[in-house]
Amino acid sequence: MTLSQTNFAESKPVSTAQVIGESRRASGYSLEDLAVTCGLTVLELQAIEAGKDTDANHLRRVAAALKIPSLTV
Repeated sequence: MTLSQTNFAESKPVSTAQVIGESRRASGYSLEDLAVTCGLTVLELQAIEAGKDTDANHLRRVAAALKIPSLTV
């Protein structure tokens, strides 16, 4: 397997908020569905996806619900 350096040079840092939002959409969850699954409110999830809520407990709950194994909190 060969990796091109241009792949790394062109990639942009991805925030935790971006990973969560993209994972939620890829999993087919609406904000309402994910809120019920992880026990948070829609407003809390919106704050997480906007990068405004960085509460470690909230992030762990969302990561577990979305099956994101290596989310750095």
